[in-house]
Amino acid sequence: MIVILGALIGALIGGMTAKRRNGDKADIAQYAVGYAIAFALVGVILTIAIEKLIA
Repeated sequence: MIVILGALIGALIGGMTAKRRNGDKADIAQYAVGYAIAFALVGVILTIAIEKLIA
């Protein structure tokens, strides 16, 4: 759940960042995917850390 939420938030932030920098559609898509991957990776690390603390 954390991973999916991170990916969605990352995509939104990435898309808004590219739009604010006056990027075209390809730039917006690339930023959205890049940020989504980065935030999902942070979500995976957080999920693993939480699981290690609980168990």
